[in-house]
Amino acid sequence: MKKILFWIQTIRAYSLFASLCPVLIGLLVSSEVNVWVGICTAVCAMSLQSMSNLVNDYYDFKRGADKAGREGFKRGLAEGSVSVRQIRNGILITLFIAVITGAILLVYSGFVRHECQVTFNWVYCLPILLIGLTSMLFAWLYTATDHSLSYLGIADIFVFLYYGVIASTGTTYLQTHTFSMTSFWAGGVCGLCSMCVLIANNLRDIKDDREVGKRTFPVRFGKRAGEIGMLMVILLMPVMAYLAYGWSLPMLIILPALLLYYFTRRAQGAQYNKCLLGALLINILYVVLCII
Repeated sequence: MKKILFWIQTIRAYSLFASLCPVLIGLLVSSEVNVWVGICTAVCAMSLQSMSNLVNDYYDFKRGADKAGREGFKRGLAEGSVSVRQIRNGILITLFIAVITGAILLVYSGFVRHECQVTFNWVYCLPILLIGLTSMLFAWLYTATDHSLSYLGIADIFVFLYYGVIASTGTTYLQTHTFSMTSFWAGGVCGLCSMCVLIANNLRDIKDDREVGKRTFPVRFGKRAGEIGMLMVILLMPVMAYLAYGWSLPMLIILPALLLYYFTRRAQGAQYNKCLLGALLINILYVVLCII
């Protein structure tokens, strides 16, 4: 049990709703749902995020971005509770799970039902293959190289894509073998929620990021610009919800999102951690509104 709790903390299990929520949206939009394929999709998505989290911990620690006593959530390597070997093993395990589940989804995507006949066509596998390969690539590139996404300050774009529109439309495609604009716009709101998580994280870490050359948006343009960026992201939420469902309950997500912005503007130091968790909760609330 101690080992299980240890790894739950290490992979940042609290953050995995960022990858789960757009998958749930993709399933909600689908006209028919294969439950086992849906579960496999969720496991694959969360494994990729877990791998990305571990890679992030490893390379941020090597570059000195994560230190003991940081204002953000504690990192195992920085605090000395996790060894480099354990993190490397965790990366390999999560990558293995992602590859296995991804391979299952890839094969499944090739089977297409025409009337009463099921045939295999490899062409239908291509979108899933592309999503899978790029997901693994960007999970690694997020922090791993000298020109990683997070250090260049462009991670927000990829968070919106891979924790939003790509995850939701890919999930719907696996279920229906069609591309759904409803899934695209609805999943986009999840991507915007995840962007708020990242913005709160970057606002909290401006000082430390500047010291190690991590050029996030707030580092490049200042705290005030980062806060305005969050407001712009939040104002897009009801727009995308409307494009997905019309005038509907999901548009009400703007209310808790504006409350999140209010508290983020007034946050200092470790208080940003509550804003980060608040953005995750808003993502969950949005899925609940879509279900209703």
